[in-house]
Amino acid sequence: MNDKQTHFGFQTVNESEKANKVAQVFHSVAQNYDIMNDVMSGGLHRVWKHFTIHTARIPKGGKVLDIAGGTGDLSRGWAKRVGKDGEVWLTDINSSMLTVGRDRLLNEGLILPVAVCDAEKLPFPDNYFDLVSVSFGLRNMTHKDVALSEMYRVLKPAGTLLVLEFSKVYEPLAPMYDAYSFKLLPLMGKLIAKDADSYQYLAESIRMHPDQETLKQMMLDVGFDQVDYHNLTAGVVALHKGVKY
Repeated sequence: MNDKQTHFGFQTVNESEKANKVAQVFHSVAQNYDIMNDVMSGGLHRVWKHFTIHTARIPKGGKVLDIAGGTGDLSRGWAKRVGKDGEVWLTDINSSMLTVGRDRLLNEGLILPVAVCDAEKLPFPDNYFDLVSVSFGLRNMTHKDVALSEMYRVLKPAGTLLVLEFSKVYEPLAPMYDAYSFKLLPLMGKLIAKDADSYQYLAESIRMHPDQETLKQMMLDVGFDQVDYHNLTAGVVALHKGVKY
């Protein structure tokens, strides 16, 4: 594979095509995103996000950047953590997802700054945020190393990056997990969201994402001084934590 090509699920596509293909997926699933997450994970995605929010070190009045914030679950939690004097930015590259998240937060009385932006070109100054989070979004980025470098750049010294993402499940469970991912997920997508193809891509994109140790090394390579991770639900999901000293 040359450097002008990349993965879109199991397909090999030109880098210039990937962003549009990913955008089509999330424009398609935006309105049913939370319903499908609940169905696919049995509600566990809420537990994973709760763990992320409540294990983070973030001061009252702190500044937080929520990348690929989708429907706003983490932003809501960060807003509660930092309080009225804090600053939480909800961002996503996909306008449909961002609109759903913004409207949901507004309906709950939360008015947060919102921006459509590319994680590989963050429109924020150096050393600005106490915490950066990205939840189930890193695997869709074309140049993950560039995005991680940008996250490092906008963090203050002693700031923390949290990456919540699907990862490599424990080996004994892999056959069962594969059967679920490649047979049941597209079927549920077809029945509930009328969109089997997007959920086929979801299953494939998880398999193409770096495993726990590889992602840890990628974070170290872009400059993070300390990186560790927690496996959740037998490695179905991992939460990586990187600290910038």
